[in-house]
Amino acid sequence: MADQDQAEIRLQLARLRQEHEDYDAAINAMVQVGCEALRIQRMKKKKLALKDMISKLEDQVIPDIIA
Repeated sequence: MADQDQAEIRLQLARLRQEHEDYDAAINAMVQVGCEALRIQRMKKKKLALKDMISKLEDQVIPDIIA
């Protein structure tokens, strides 16, 4: 993989991680305020989807180690 491709993936990873943290903070705030459970559940689902995207991108950047 080219260095530029890896740099772009790492940048996208940083953005997704920040968005994931933002969702986490928003969910915590919603729980403390007492927001309805359905909204919180939807936010958690979006956060989980972000985590899946982060994992896929990390797999592209980090090479597999053959034991």
